[in-house]
Amino acid sequence: MAAVTRRAFLAGPAIGAAAALIAPIEAATPPAKMQGPGVYRYRLGSYQITALYDGTWFLPIERDFVRNADRAEVNAALGRAFLPPNVLPVSFTALLVNTGKKLVLIDTGTAGQVADTAGVMLDNLTAAGAKPADVDTILISHFHPDHIDGLKSKDNAKVFPNAEILVPQGEWAFWMDDGNMARADAKSPVHRYFLNARRIFGDIATEVRPFRPGTQVAPGIEAVAAFGHTPGHTAFAIHSGAQSMLAMSDTVREPWLFVRHPGWQPRYDMDGPLAAKTRTRMLERAAAERMLVEAYHFPFPACGHIVKDGRGYALAPVMWAPL
Repeated sequence: MAAVTRRAFLAGPAIGAAAALIAPIEAATPPAKMQGPGVYRYRLGSYQITALYDGTWFLPIERDFVRNADRAEVNAALGRAFLPPNVLPVSFTALLVNTGKKLVLIDTGTAGQVADTAGVMLDNLTAAGAKPADVDTILISHFHPDHIDGLKSKDNAKVFPNAEILVPQGEWAFWMDDGNMARADAKSPVHRYFLNARRIFGDIATEVRPFRPGTQVAPGIEAVAAFGHTPGHTAFAIHSGAQSMLAMSDTVREPWLFVRHPGWQPRYDMDGPLAAKTRTRMLERAAAERMLVEAYHFPFPACGHIVKDGRGYALAPVMWAPL
């Protein structure tokens, strides 16, 4: 074999780089066009909990989005989380709790009826190895569309044929009251929520069972009053053995805003002062008791712990772990 001169050796990389610019090499496998299934499982005592991702809605933020903080403060908080200004990424995650005897679903996702970028919860339920007919109990935290729309398909067919449906008594009393609907501004989102509640529950009203805060609504699951976001808004404390988790629903939404600043009052909280008080109390409990927490709008898989520091609170997300 002919000897390679120093000049030829040094010229080799340059020739190779030039050739790469002229004729780029493409991978044999094309880039993926979507993520894998949005399913994450973890243990709580003897229970298995499965987070089911439903999608993310990228919601433009209006100037008065937070009643008691200006837009610059809100955008600064988003920036500290490496997020762009004036857009709120709203993630949706439902919880499937397998108690060993019951399969319990907490909230039902958007069914693709809220945003084009959400509505994959049923696909992820299938990926998790379950079918809608397998669900025994559905617990509803409140009647906003992104939590109840998954009960019905877009053509208003029931999605979970065998499930008992439990709802907060305060939510049912408020949203199903015709007088309350008549007093709502006909052009407001709240009025649309009244109409949507009737669409979802109207023909299945006799199958719905209201519950009060403080009661056990499924094995090891207790309803926790969390009023303010809506009149009957409810969180859920899940207990198995010596372990507990607080499913906070919408008490605490986007963590970079409302875990860090629990006193901020977003427009989507119907009673801002009460919601802020409830949020602070729940964060304080979670931090003091070192509870695992979950919230419907936290980034997937939407669970972690609450850390108290000098400026307020922070979310410490769970690390991925094998079962």
